Amino acid sequence: MPRSRPPRARGGRPAYNAFSATCPTREVLALISGKWVSLTLVALDEGDAKYSELAARIGGISHKMLTQTLRALEAHGLVVRTVTPTIPVGVDYALSPLGRTLVPVVRAVKAWAETHVDEVRAAKSGYETPAGGGAETAALVAARLAGPR
Repeated sequence: MPRSRPPRARGGRPAYNAFSATCPTREVLALISGKWVSLTLVALDEGDAKYSELAARIGGISHKMLTQTLRALEAHGLVVRTVTPTIPVGVDYALSPLGRTLVPVVRAVKAWAETHVDEVRAAKSGYETPAGGGAETAALVAARLAGPR
């Protein structure tokens, strides 16, 4: 059975809908929604960098997580990795043209988080989890379904 093409939007580009369970944009959203991805992109916007320079710019990131993040960003075309044949081998990371288009968005989210962190933390500390969580709700539903005794 041939695969159907997505409907076309203005300009001939596919019209995707991330609310659809089968929409491929969900893969992109999953990639770009991580904190390490956002911080890595913003760090690279400050200039091309070697691995150790990126690790120093992004406080708290483990070497394993930085490696995984850079590989994912490179695989998806957001970062370019350049190897220089020197001794020792030099490896530099830079934003790709596609990655540069994403930076304003993640920079805005980073700025929003830095501006509103106190409000978000205050809201969280004032939130009371219902006693029993979901189990309490499930018990109430089961009791109502069972009917009067």
